[in-house]
Amino acid sequence: MGSALAKTLSKGNYRILLHSSQTNKVECLLHEIKNNNSSADIDIVDDYVEIGWEADAVILAVPYAAENVVAENMKSVVNQKIIISVSNPLNGHYDGLLTKNISAAEELQQQLPNANVIKAFNTVFVDDFYQPVVHDQQLDCFIAGNDEDSLELVYDLVKTTGFHPVIAGDLSMSRTLESMQLLLVQWAMQKNYKGMAGWKILHQ
Repeated sequence: MGSALAKTLSKGNYRILLHSSQTNKVECLLHEIKNNNSSADIDIVDDYVEIGWEADAVILAVPYAAENVVAENMKSVVNQKIIISVSNPLNGHYDGLLTKNISAAEELQQQLPNANVIKAFNTVFVDDFYQPVVHDQQLDCFIAGNDEDSLELVYDLVKTTGFHPVIAGDLSMSRTLESMQLLLVQWAMQKNYKGMAGWKILHQ
């Protein structure tokens, strides 16, 4: 997910800072992005806490199980920053969520009370980033959050990645969004969608 986000967002007018515990992997990613787009403003930082200092928005492209550790380490440097939660708290059997009466994004907001947590990119598969149009329909990417300015910025990020952004509501709606992806994952496993599936709201 982190690689897909970096590749697609590097096409926009953003400065992107990357961090990964897998040094070789992130160096290869940077090399690939630069080869495809020499004007991309992108770099690697050794300490992800530094990203919290410098960035206006931080995308936590980590599994749900690692999210609270990363957030705790960044807590002192993300005041008034946008924190984008992309994780889904799926259990090991993919038949339920690890959370109850709360979403992963709401947990993150409780942990980072002075940041603006936004839920986004959790209702799409990684492969969708490279082909966000399925059967001539641009896939929707749902966004939820409490701060209007933060929602507006993330809305633009979603557009840059090629999806159609849909603001679902305040952060409490992230519970619905995480359940939606649980359902989509189950369908994908049952029907062999091979990572090419997503949500689309059609209306007249």
